[in-house]
Amino acid sequence: MDTSSLTEVKPNPDIPVLSPGDTVKVSTKVVEGDKERTQVFQGVVIKVRNSGAGSSFTVRRVTYGVGVERTFPLYSPRVEKVEIVRHGKTRRAKLYYLRGRSAKASRIKEKR
Repeated sequence: MDTSSLTEVKPNPDIPVLSPGDTVKVSTKVVEGDKERTQVFQGVVIKVRNSGAGSSFTVRRVTYGVGVERTFPLYSPRVEKVEIVRHGKTRRAKLYYLRGRSAKASRIKEKR
């Protein structure tokens, strides 16, 4: 029995089709105590995992010389919206090589 047949997945219309190399702004709902606010995380998509209800994407950015990566579930209700800032030109499906580079060296050319 497949798990995808047990769970119904509703696609979020505010999440466009992502590809590695894209620079995105991800708005997520964060609950702190009884308050709820929106937090924005901007960076480069280094991985997209398409597997039904378990689909996710990983975004990386370098802040104050420290690399930060966050993985967001694609069908999570906590992800409010994803805005593509620019499309990057890449030749790989997974951009793990960016982890070993500095912030300036890890820049990706824009797709024309």
